[in-house]
Amino acid sequence: MDDYARKIFVLDTNILLHEPLAIYSFQEHDVVIPMTVLEELDRIKDSKRDVSRDARVAIRALEDIFHDATPEQISAGIPFTHDGDHKGTVAIFADYTIKEMVHAFADKAGDNRILNGVLYLQSHYAPREVVLVTKDINMRLRAKGAGVYKVEDYRSDQLIDDVKLLSKGFQQFDGLFWDRVGECQTESRGRATVHTLPAELFEAPYLNQYLLDDGDDFAGRIDSIDGETVTVKDLGHERLMHRQAWGIHPKNVYQGMALDAMLDPDIDLVILTGPAGCGKTILAMAAALELVIEKSMYDKIIVTRNTPEIAESIGFLPGTEEEKMMPWLAAVTDTMEALHKNDVCTDGSMKYIFEKANIQFKSINFMRGRSIQNAFVLLDECQNLTASQIKTIITRCGEGTKLVCSGNLSQIDSSYLSPVTSGLTYIVERFKNFEGSANIYLNGVVRSRLAEFAEENM
Repeated sequence: MDDYARKIFVLDTNILLHEPLAIYSFQEHDVVIPMTVLEELDRIKDSKRDVSRDARVAIRALEDIFHDATPEQISAGIPFTHDGDHKGTVAIFADYTIKEMVHAFADKAGDNRILNGVLYLQSHYAPREVVLVTKDINMRLRAKGAGVYKVEDYRSDQLIDDVKLLSKGFQQFDGLFWDRVGECQTESRGRATVHTLPAELFEAPYLNQYLLDDGDDFAGRIDSIDGETVTVKDLGHERLMHRQAWGIHPKNVYQGMALDAMLDPDIDLVILTGPAGCGKTILAMAAALELVIEKSMYDKIIVTRNTPEIAESIGFLPGTEEEKMMPWLAAVTDTMEALHKNDVCTDGSMKYIFEKANIQFKSINFMRGRSIQNAFVLLDECQNLTASQIKTIITRCGEGTKLVCSGNLSQIDSSYLSPVTSGLTYIVERFKNFEGSANIYLNGVVRSRLAEFAEENM
């Protein structure tokens, strides 16, 4: 690749916080790290924010590249590798020496310096392409308005271009399913009935995908795929609707599929997506209590979630880690109250259940380095996590642990994430063909008619 074909990528701070080793994604091109980015990483690495570890990892990665380099070499760019086609470089650019061209937003001095640096590089290296890479949507808009020709998001972990293409975990057939099927091989495997069907019946089938028809008669789940044939486990629509956990029965077939997946001991990861009020949390907690207390399949329940601003504020809250976490896990305690609202003494029942099920509330910040054995783990509000953050939790799960990830992609709070770049979207697509996982989109709001109207009309 000649010099003019190589692009110059300028990375914003949020790229290195989102993916600390992002510099290695551009090895055939030239990467520029503005000095302002290093200053911001330095401030963040010593903070108590949940991204401080990512800042330290990014700094160490840069140190590994620059440790023996002279100031002149660092400015000119250090090669990533000396062999193959990867002839790109990574450099540090002293953006604070550039005369200001962008003056807007006095409280955004760091962003202004980065934009000024990009405009300088764009002019200095023309006609080579200079690309600003940032996950900040407003920064992308400001850059374009200031005259930066190329501005991009970082999408190495984006598997789909439109959230409408996200797998829902089931395929619904028009009409009756068996009207489509000619001859098929049917056999009994223990208590289960399985059918071997031609693959051409299905649209892009994958393991543990649920199958439904419009006649409310057939319900199945893909058990295996072998070239031209697909083996389907017959669940039966009526049996699916009669699944129950901790006294909770499904209110629609989507909840029935979710309960079926969570109660199946052969499925280690269940991903629940859907609108607010579709029953994600209450179904997960009901399944957890059923499996821990009634069936003794797991030793404890661990509930964790992303905690915005927790690093700054958790220290000022009184009590233990569990007590500090309670404001962020109110949805779970609300769910527990709903599950035991008809008990003679709701508070007494909840205290007993919390002790009996060994329910623990944990912050994601304190999950690193752990190995969780024989536990039912509920990771709530996944839509606000990056793929690397969710990976941190999944890789904590040891032998005999089941993980349920839930979230609503229309309620993303992070300014750096969108529905297609959310870690929740990433794991739905990445684990689609893993035999130990299932994903269900819970269609329909069952919380109340008020919630249903709001979801459909607001």
